[in-house]
Amino acid sequence: MQLTKEFRNADYIKALAEKIRRVTTRPWNIMEICGGQTHSILHYGLDQLLPPEIELVHGPGCPVCVTSLELIDQALAIAARPDVIFTSFGDMLRVPGSHGDLFTVRANGGDVRVIYSPLDAVQIAIKNPDKEVVFFAIGFETTAPPNIASVIQARALDLKNYSVLVSQVCVPPAMHAILSAPQNRVQGFLAAGHVCSVMGYWEYPPIAEQYCIPITVTGFEPLDLLQGIYQTVIQLERGTHIVENAYSRAVTQEGNRAAQAMINQVYQTVDRNWRGIGLIPQSGWGLRDEFSTFDAQKRFDVGHIKTQESDICIAGQILQGLKKPNQCPAFGKQCTPENPLGATMVSSEGACAAYYRYRREN
Repeated sequence: MQLTKEFRNADYIKALAEKIRRVTTRPWNIMEICGGQTHSILHYGLDQLLPPEIELVHGPGCPVCVTSLELIDQALAIAARPDVIFTSFGDMLRVPGSHGDLFTVRANGGDVRVIYSPLDAVQIAIKNPDKEVVFFAIGFETTAPPNIASVIQARALDLKNYSVLVSQVCVPPAMHAILSAPQNRVQGFLAAGHVCSVMGYWEYPPIAEQYCIPITVTGFEPLDLLQGIYQTVIQLERGTHIVENAYSRAVTQEGNRAAQAMINQVYQTVDRNWRGIGLIPQSGWGLRDEFSTFDAQKRFDVGHIKTQESDICIAGQILQGLKKPNQCPAFGKQCTPENPLGATMVSSEGACAAYYRYRREN
């Protein structure tokens, strides 16, 4: 608790913001990858402490936000089956599909349960052998180890009634997609500390070199974020482009090798659709063939379900840093947390939800 207070110390924050002002001489656009970082920035008003030359743009780092619409619809189809207990983290229940959400399925009689660990879903499968138990395995690299731990345990227990609907995505391919786009405006990246705590940051130097862009690994507290911004601005002003670690208390370059070994054991790299953005090649993970019996998409034959994105929601542009939430004509009108058009308005890490909560008047 004392450590948390120190990283939120107002005097330290003001002093670091002043250092950033002193070193900034030109306009710079810096993207924070993670939606949790976006919420911290707006919650503490960090962007308002920065000089006007620095604009923070919000990236696609919210796993709920980028889970494709077709996967949401596949989840709804599976969850509506009378022989299924569908399990998920709570933040997925209000994410809109083409027709309703998981709360709607539950209201109509579906057995949809909120869990706090994928291993809870395994226990539900053990206690309900007459039901098919499905876990919605979403997330970036951070959630991959616990998600696949459930599959490993289910196989060890020889559970025949357990499966996972996988929506696992990876950060580096998304960075490539953003930086290679003709409309790209990102000049520096704040990398997500929790992702790097698992994966390290050994994948990032080739990106920094290829696109001549500085990348700084940082955490989520105000001082963490400002330190990351400070180090990024110094690089931008000097014209350098390396990867720096401003979150060394939690992140090492090599990351958690044991977790990475688990990931490689169960997952293989696949193409993945990102909601509002589209297909990003080799940007996700799916189950290897030897674990295919735990693949809910195959077990329930829902892979054929295809969808059409809303022509009103501009979440894809927001997730690529091209627009801010309050630049959407539907923001706070047709699209609210009670009646969302997209996941970015209901996710606890969504940029639209952050703006609605902290910046609606602006």
